[in-house]
Amino acid sequence: MKKTLPFYFLTFYFFHSAAQNFTISGYMSDIKSGEKLIGATTFDIKNGGGTITNEYGFYSLTLPADSVILSFSYVGYTSQKIIFYLNRDTIIHIKLISNTQLQEVVISAEKNEEKIQERSQMSTIDIPIETIKALPAFLGETDVLKAMQLLPGVQGGTEGTSGIFVRGGSPDQNLILLDGVPVYNASHLFGFFSVFNSDALNKATLIKGGFPARYGGRLSSVIDLRMKEGDMDDYHGAGSIGLVASRLTVEGPIKKDTSSFIISTRRTYIDILARPIIKASSDGAVAGYFFYDVNAKFNYKFSDKDRLYLSGYFGRDKFYFNDKDYDPDNYSEGGLNWGNATGVVRWNHILNKRAFSNLTATFTSYEFEIFNNLYETDEDINGEEIQTLLGFKYFSGIRDIALKEDIDFIPSPKHFMKFGAGVIWHTFMPGATEFKQEGIDLDIPDINLSSDNISAVEGDLYAEDDWEISNSLKVNFGLHASLFAVDTSTYISLQPRISARYLVGENVSIKASYSQMTQFIHLLSNSGIGLPTDLWVPATDKVVPQNAHQYALGFAYTLQDNYEISVEGYYKKMNNIIDYKDGASYLYDGVTEWEDKVESGEGWAYGGEFFLQKRIGDFNGWIGYTLSWSNRQFPTINLGEKYPYKYDTRHNIDVAAVYNITDRITFSAVFVFSSGQPISIPVAKYIGAFGELIYHYEGRNGYRMNPYHRMDINISFHKEKKHWTRTWNFGAYNVYNHYNPFFIYEEFDPATGEGFYKQVTLFPIIPYVSWDFKF
Repeated sequence: MKKTLPFYFLTFYFFHSAAQNFTISGYMSDIKSGEKLIGATTFDIKNGGGTITNEYGFYSLTLPADSVILSFSYVGYTSQKIIFYLNRDTIIHIKLISNTQLQEVVISAEKNEEKIQERSQMSTIDIPIETIKALPAFLGETDVLKAMQLLPGVQGGTEGTSGIFVRGGSPDQNLILLDGVPVYNASHLFGFFSVFNSDALNKATLIKGGFPARYGGRLSSVIDLRMKEGDMDDYHGAGSIGLVASRLTVEGPIKKDTSSFIISTRRTYIDILARPIIKASSDGAVAGYFFYDVNAKFNYKFSDKDRLYLSGYFGRDKFYFNDKDYDPDNYSEGGLNWGNATGVVRWNHILNKRAFSNLTATFTSYEFEIFNNLYETDEDINGEEIQTLLGFKYFSGIRDIALKEDIDFIPSPKHFMKFGAGVIWHTFMPGATEFKQEGIDLDIPDINLSSDNISAVEGDLYAEDDWEISNSLKVNFGLHASLFAVDTSTYISLQPRISARYLVGENVSIKASYSQMTQFIHLLSNSGIGLPTDLWVPATDKVVPQNAHQYALGFAYTLQDNYEISVEGYYKKMNNIIDYKDGASYLYDGVTEWEDKVESGEGWAYGGEFFLQKRIGDFNGWIGYTLSWSNRQFPTINLGEKYPYKYDTRHNIDVAAVYNITDRITFSAVFVFSSGQPISIPVAKYIGAFGELIYHYEGRNGYRMNPYHRMDINISFHKEKKHWTRTWNFGAYNVYNHYNPFFIYEEFDPATGEGFYKQVTLFPIIPYVSWDFKF
């Protein structure tokens, strides 16, 4: 009996101590629209503990029973303080006022907001959506991916396109999420615009390294985009009319304070404007191109603990041509169609005062189609007219259905734990080519050259904890475990992740991270800029999954006046990356499978990044500098020797600035500089044995084009009407008209027969104007 007394004493003490702690929980949102505030801070001023809201605006903070002074804050919002005595579990829903909703306010950061040096996560950047909208835009169309190209560690690829190359990685290594759903091709107009309508977005985050365990499936980055939920209080909208596209967004309550919706649409009218010109200059031929997309989201609050979301995206690019008006009897028609579709059903449920559940079912697909039909009219053996058809069509795509459960558990102010599990059913359509004929008096069946669809199952488990070990040391660590089964092959991967910060002063911290990533799908690309001919394919018994190990070390520092500085160095080793063999075609020929057209290799990327950012105030923006190297090595390319990756640029400088001159005038500017991209140019040429011209190269990508640089500017004039606000935007892309290299080709002097190289410039100065409105 005596031996059991200490046990009973400890048990009584534990429960007695636990009884003295109570939990404050709830949601934080915008007071006007009801939009949830992601990453907002709750801080106990008296005791020093704090937490942040999750991806759905939920927070939970456990504190000792006592009088508490809580501060609720979010960047760009006026903070709110609450003083009360905590003697029971309490639910408090907080609604903050945006600084833009106040007539006169000095915009500044709340002292207790989590600063960059306090976060355990590194290599992560949030870009305010309003900053993205204020920056100069190509042809006046705001673009979140083009804004991310201005961040350190990110290359933009070919000029004008929205391609993303992060820390030496390739486009397929970016996990691009829209409301948690992967988007496989994020480009409109062959990459010149992204598929994301900024008016529909609430938050944009880029993660370049130190990946939390909840993310998986890609090697180089996570681009996490969250849609708005829709205003639960009032109806309003926004839109824009530009030179090439217009957009319209409408949102409001379905049932006030209970349910809401948001619908955002966009369409270009290049085809409408160009149709008369094309028809007049081509003897009746018709050709055109346009794209459109639609974002929609609905949510319903069943109770304080339960909320249901339905959201989706649908977008298409269409290029078409026909010359039937020129000759109705003999003509051709064809086109290219491609696009994405996503759908999400999401159930948020507060399990208890410290646990939050998110159950999600998703659908995503990407499809591409190219076709060409030739019609001819002739006479048969009886002298009667007969129309014949010769047709060609190529189709490819990918489709996913997924189910996932995520749990947030906040046992104390020192821990923020996340764990979950999910499964994805993939269907890959690597390519089908069809030839057909009609009206031809020949017994020839249609020819279908189809690479069989491939089904695969991907499952994952993860657990992570953001643990404040002491006032100085905070660590985010976890494990992501995944399984991929395709045909007779099964791959299992364990991927440890850790990211830590150590405060060496009130405003300075040292950070370090390590992450292992595995990618079970590959992208076969002839371009690297998101052309619709790119093919998604799975790892198989012949082509194994990609994987990468990334290490990073740096420091973060917050200056006065809300300036944040981060400096990071990184090293990334990539294995089993693939590329087409020389001379291979992406079209399926009925004989050679795609696995036999590619080979596996290795990649290395390393460098340093500097980032100075000011997120709030009348003057905001950032300066970024990147020094980097990126190399590839394949067994049969470049004689098996290492060579620079095609988007390896040594130095990159990016400056983005927004200045609110007055309440009615905003000026913004962007400056970009990068070292020349590597290309392959022959160093000699000679005549072969059969008279053919043979070029001699001294290695792949051994020559660099001239450096790239440009400046874009924009000035906006705002005017408030009685029930609406209008804004005129005037700007220019490449304002000083610098001739940047797009590609280089060889020409010959007819007098001497000597060859020389010429540089082609794609975009000179391009002015634009757009008219925005809100109501």
